[in-house]
Formats: sequence, C-alpha cells, structure tokens
Amino acid sequence: MKVLVTGYTGQLGYDVVQSGLKIGLNMVGIGSKDLDITNEAAVTYYVKEMNPDAIIHCAAYTAVDKAEDDKSKCWDVNVEGTKHLAKTAKEIDAKFLYISTDYVFNGEGDSPFDEKDKTNPIGYYGLTKYEGEKILKQLLDHWFIIRISWVFGINGNNFVKTMLRLAETKKEVNVVGDQVGSPTYTFDLAQLIIEMIQSDKYGVYHASNEGFCSWAEFAQEIYKQANADVKVNSISSEEYPTRAVRPKNSRMSKQNLIENGFHPLPKWQDALKHYLNELKQEVK
Repeated sequence: MKVLVTGYTGQLGYDVVQSGLKIGLNMVGIGSKDLDITNEAAVTYYVKEMNPDAIIHCAAYTAVDKAEDDKSKCWDVNVEGTKHLAKTAKEIDAKFLYISTDYVFNGEGDSPFDEKDKTNPIGYYGLTKYEGEKILKQLLDHWFIIRISWVFGINGNNFVKTMLRLAETKKEVNVVGDQVGSPTYTFDLAQLIIEMIQSDKYGVYHASNEGFCSWAEFAQEIYKQANADVKVNSISSEEYPTRAVRPKNSRMSKQNLIENGFHPLPKWQDALKHYLNELKQEVK
C-alpha cells in the first residue's frame, strides 16, 4: 500500500510515516517545501504522478492566534489545500484521511462532544478546519475525519516541551485551569491512523488519549513525572488573554472508535510517561 502523508515536517505527520514504515507500508512524507498544497495545478500533477492508494492529510495552518489576522493564508492552506488534495484523491480513487480538531466545537458545557454533535467553531482556525471537513463529505466517498486535541510529539514544539523548558529557569508557572480536554500523543495516534487507513471503516472519529484534564493539571503531571520542583498556579482564561478564544470544553467522546472495533488510545498519563522517555532517548 502506497500512502502519501502531508505535513511530514510536523509532529503528527512525522510519526505517521514512521509508524507506517514499521509495518512495511510504502510511506511518502512531504512538507510545504516539497509541495505547495495551495497550488491546485502543482497538487494535481504531484499526486497523480505518485498515484498513492491513500492520502493522510496532516498538513494545516495551526497558528490559532495568528489565524485571526492572517485569514487568507489560513483559508488557503486549510480549505483550498484540502480541496485540491481531495479532488485529486477522487480522480485517482484514493482513500483520504483528514486530521481535524476539537476547535470545530464551541466548547460550551461540560459533557464530551460526540461525533454527531453540531459543530459551531468560535475561532477562524476552527472554522477553516470545519470547512475542510465539509469539502471531504461533499467530494469523496471514501473518507475518514479524525478530530484531535492538545497534540504533543517528538518532532516539533508543544506544551510538554514548553513546560520542561520553563522548569529550567522558573520555580513557579501560571497555567490556565478552566479549559478541559485530552492530550494527544502523536506516537499513539499514528498507530491508530495506520490501522484505520488500511480499513474501510469510513466516517468521523474522535481520537485523543483517554481521560480528561485541564492545562494546569497537565502541567502538574508533567512536573511530577519529570521530577521537577515547579509550582503550578491555576488561572482563568480571562487572566491569560489570547487573540483567539479557546474552547473551555474540549472533551470528546470516542464512541465511534469503539463501535467500529478500534482500540481507544492509552490514558494520557501513560502517554506522557512514554513521551518523556522518548525525549530522554533523543537526548542520548
């Protein structure tokens, strides 16, 4: 099976390629320097020339705050880029797996959002990712949509690395405590994606590590597992204003995963332990 993976230079794309290679799939990972997905002619030529059996679309404009001011770039990458890839996938009859986000929901309430719940993004980034979902549903017959949240992986910057870096110079940090969701370890998610792309169990899925926490609780667990003596002060979203509004409730139900015979990802605390070990190995 030949699989094209966009966003290879990012956290998830990198791990997806590694995960596929481990089981002998023909994985081709590309970044923005290899292909400008906003250029329709370039996408059509590149993808048809490669003729993959499946496309896993991890590439995205993910600068949530910047997106509020740089709307045209965000739209071009997340909506037009997705459309160009989906159109070509249809022409060559390739499966398509699209990475979406908890930001497609409004973040209200405290119950987990399920796959059929109404989407209502509160920021521009979330809006563009939702528009990408709609394009897939309109254009393709064979599609997977996976909504994820709070991503951390070996290849790139993330919350865990930021907290560890702060621990080098600070004894106390302020972290938002009224936004609740689930961390997603790209190593675990990549294995699920590879399993899914080999199946024909199409549809919308939520996939993050099991269990819920606030960002402040996540930070506390990072310091606990890393044996770092740092005090975490839980603050409100209002005390940490950002350009884009963040959803306060990013809890997502994994019902569709279970119903279709996929295993939920490990608990987020176990994923963090694995990740911290992975970081130690990288240092060696």
